[in-house]
Amino acid sequence: MTHFNLENELNSILRMDAPITKGPSMRWQKKTEENDNNVSVSSSAVNVSTSKTPMKNLNRSTSGQPKTPSAGSSGKTPKSGGKNKTPGGHRPKTPGGADRFIPNRSSTQFELGHFKIMNEGKEAESDQLMSPSQQEYQRVMSQNLNDGDIASNRIISFKSKAPSAPEGYQSNLRVLYSTCKTPSGSVKKTTTHLNLLDWSVNNHLAVCLGPSVYLWNAANGEINQLLQLENPEEYVGAVSWIKEGNYLAVGTSTGEVQLWDVANTKRLRNMTGHAARVGSLSWNSYIVSSGSRSGNIHHHDVRVAQHHVGTLAGHTQEVCGLKWSPDGKYLASGGNDNLLNVWPSLITNSGSECQPIHSFSQHQAAVKALAWCPWQSSVLASGGGTADRHIRFWNCNTGACLNSVDTKSQVCALLWSSDYKELISSHGFALNQLTIWKYPTMTKVSELIGHTARVLHMAMSPDGSTVVSAGADETLRLWKCFAVDEKKKKAQQSASKEKRSAIAMTMR
Repeated sequence: MTHFNLENELNSILRMDAPITKGPSMRWQKKTEENDNNVSVSSSAVNVSTSKTPMKNLNRSTSGQPKTPSAGSSGKTPKSGGKNKTPGGHRPKTPGGADRFIPNRSSTQFELGHFKIMNEGKEAESDQLMSPSQQEYQRVMSQNLNDGDIASNRIISFKSKAPSAPEGYQSNLRVLYSTCKTPSGSVKKTTTHLNLLDWSVNNHLAVCLGPSVYLWNAANGEINQLLQLENPEEYVGAVSWIKEGNYLAVGTSTGEVQLWDVANTKRLRNMTGHAARVGSLSWNSYIVSSGSRSGNIHHHDVRVAQHHVGTLAGHTQEVCGLKWSPDGKYLASGGNDNLLNVWPSLITNSGSECQPIHSFSQHQAAVKALAWCPWQSSVLASGGGTADRHIRFWNCNTGACLNSVDTKSQVCALLWSSDYKELISSHGFALNQLTIWKYPTMTKVSELIGHTARVLHMAMSPDGSTVVSAGADETLRLWKCFAVDEKKKKAQQSASKEKRSAIAMTMR
């Protein structure tokens, strides 16, 4: 008969809908046994059957007969005595420090949320079973345990406001979701939209390093410090040489434009007026134009005491690039708002209420790279940032786009060769390279690799043969890109001497 018993057991195991006859008791069965033992009820009153729903004495004061729970409550733990117990539980651990703003976890009521979830749908039933004194006791206990009335409490409340963005940030979201921790009140000094290099006709290279400006004499290799700002928190945002090479305009983070006599290492004047840092500068004879983070462009006449002679308000964000055309007819400005504006000369407009001749919105990123063609003064080249990557060519007489080339990488700076129909561009991700292009076919002549980060700034030597580049890797690199025409070089040198003497007389 043993094999019959084995067969019966196998059949019992394989039946999925059969009741469980072995194993540990259910939780509700254990609680029923404990409650019956506490009131000294005989163990025979509990009938653990495999074919019937277990019974429980719900009202021992009026009847000793057990009642079978209804079908709607078959999945709930039976209640005892009509009193509702507040669940305990451990306080959940709060997450550790993060690199972005997180509200104070002490204001997050985890216990209150757990209590509301566990008692949802049971409050009305418990209120009916409790006497008025018990209901009042429940209310007082809830206030003590949950810091006030449960109905009026919120599970999550922000008791402290998110920090406001410092002045240097364009968006509040950048502060709420930053990826690094910085001291409170500090703003990272970004150099993406600054212009920190310029090479004069006297072969002096001006380089900005934080609050200082250094001059490198390319003829003999000497390096001298021209200036250092008094406040170490301030920094230089732009430098630009006058065409004659004797004077250097310096834009600062406080919105000043300083004019320096390089030969005598002397500051001639401070020109104020901007509400934010100056990140771009460009000369047109005795007028120096400055672009600010506020989006405004100011014209300064360095000959007179009332230097501010005009304001151009065509950008809603920082002016990243600023270039006067070689003939002084147009001023091109590129902004962080992805706009490229072309403005008329001061000769034809006072500048006080000037409107741009052309406003181009084809670029899909900040426009910092600007360069005018040396042999066609009305042709302008512009380069877009990471989301754009294009070099575009414009005829500023007609407003037409002559050509557009996708460079596959961020365009940071542009320079034309004065001796060859070529131009050079500097780039960011992914190669961090310099590229020489043949114009107008825009075929690649060469790619110059060496920087390990974005090549943000470029300047060309006065003879047009050498290009200096500055990258986010904090290195300067010199590139011999174009051969020199000796006859043209001598003619340029004699012409520049005459201009320098003329400008010196005017400044005095």
